[in-house]
Amino acid sequence: MADFPAIALVELSSIAAGTFAADRMVKKAVVQLLRAGTVHPGRYLILIGGGEAEVGLAHAAGIEAGGPQVLDDVFLPDAHPQVVAAIDDARRVAEYDSLTVLETSTVAAILRATDAAVKGALVELLEMRLADDLGGKGVAVLTGERADVEAAVEIAGRALVGREGTICHAIISRIDEAVADKVAASTRFRPPISDARAPDVKTNAPGGSPAKNK
Repeated sequence: MADFPAIALVELSSIAAGTFAADRMVKKAVVQLLRAGTVHPGRYLILIGGGEAEVGLAHAAGIEAGGPQVLDDVFLPDAHPQVVAAIDDARRVAEYDSLTVLETSTVAAILRATDAAVKGALVELLEMRLADDLGGKGVAVLTGERADVEAAVEIAGRALVGREGTICHAIISRIDEAVADKVAASTRFRPPISDARAPDVKTNAPGGSPAKNK
């Protein structure tokens, strides 16, 4: 995803209302519609990027158009590069003393909390997942020294005070090697279908070489 000065996300409980809101948003200001569509469990997400003023106008238009169907929203006028990269499933693996798993009730909440955490504490964003296979929740894994991870958790919590999304977390120090290896690979129980190994369709030979993961 391109590096935009600002991004915003509107999260709705209605697919119909979400489609209507997306249309209003891109008509309101010159922004790029980065993503728009359904996620589990029947929610509709709209993600836009562009200049700060334009994204602010489109974000407000989306909230107005969505009305009571808006579950949560977030406007990040200066989103942290790690957060922007993580939206596109980028992962950062580094040596660390401790990690925390942040879990929020909405996608907008995990974006807001994680952005605040990586801006305010010396932590690395290992992984962020949005809604699908999570029942609409958001999850982020942050790593660093114990004190920095604790600071990140506190900052993330403050970022959601007075907002719709709720947050819970766990902090783990001296993590077991087997668990660390799994977390480094993915927090998913099983890989997405697109990542699963499958026989090479270019050969009919039994036991042909499996396709390489993307």
